Amino acid sequence: MNIKKVTIKDVAKKANVSISTVSNALNNVNVLHPDTKAHILEIAKEMNYIPNLHGRNLKSTSTKVLGLFVRSIKGPYYGTLIDSISTECDKYGYDLNVFITKNEGATINNILGRSVSGAIIFNEWISHESLVLLERSGIPLVFLDREKVDENISSVIFASYEGGKTATQYLVNLGHKKISYIHGVKDLYDDKERFRGFKEVLDENGYFYYKNNCLVGNFEEDVTFYEVQRFIRNATELPDAFFAANDLSAVGCIKALQSEGYSVPKDISVIGFDDIEISSYFNNGMTTIRNPIVKQGKLAVDRLLGIIHNKQRGQLDRLEGKMVIRNSCTYNKNVVYKD
Repeated sequence: MNIKKVTIKDVAKKANVSISTVSNALNNVNVLHPDTKAHILEIAKEMNYIPNLHGRNLKSTSTKVLGLFVRSIKGPYYGTLIDSISTECDKYGYDLNVFITKNEGATINNILGRSVSGAIIFNEWISHESLVLLERSGIPLVFLDREKVDENISSVIFASYEGGKTATQYLVNLGHKKISYIHGVKDLYDDKERFRGFKEVLDENGYFYYKNNCLVGNFEEDVTFYEVQRFIRNATELPDAFFAANDLSAVGCIKALQSEGYSVPKDISVIGFDDIEISSYFNNGMTTIRNPIVKQGKLAVDRLLGIIHNKQRGQLDRLEGKMVIRNSCTYNKNVVYKD
């Protein structure tokens, strides 16, 4: 649903002042009485006025710039994703602006301020209230971190729940019963879905869920290393296997285990998620779930341009992963298998 964009003229009319006075207040020009300035700013806030960051005469329909809004670009996943998005933008003659910010206000202002023709959003910190504003604006959007679909909104996400089940069932099939889960960033869509799949497989097989065995690695190698190392040094009994929410955490987990004298997979199995480049050769190859990262970036641009050019409505794409078996998992040595 499109809504009429509030202009500086609308604010001036409601505040019963001139347009130049509103401009001075919004641009913090020190010529107004503080009470007048406060009154104008309050009205602008009430009317959800968003300044046009490119000036009054620049229309979003005339720009060929897409925005990617992320809270971080740390790690190889983001490098692959951004390269894929950039390549696809270039293919269609669009520029790509990457906004790295955890500031919700900056994100919303850049999008609603029409600094880009459309936005790809991977920022889980955006609140429900801001999502409502984005939805009402009618600006073309694609989310990579949540299931959100409307006339002008698409989502391109990984089948993380299904991947979580596949990874956990593989460990169960190897005879592992006590499995530790290493969270990424809690409350992030992919982490929640992978953990949901993990927990469901344990329940289906009648295995107890050891809450104390769940760690938080923030999707980062170093954080995971220290968390696993601390866990090992304080645990009275170690798990049979670790399921890490992404490959960087799996790498950190393996390094921590080895630093404490354990062999992977001889003593403990470790499985990751994403299949980033390092996974194929680290520790003689790491078992993981391969996510189609390049396809996610390409499809995000295609869906966004489809909305921009009125060729399609918003839709949900759920990209399935694939099990990649390498050398970081093996049969549980404490289980006797019959021929």
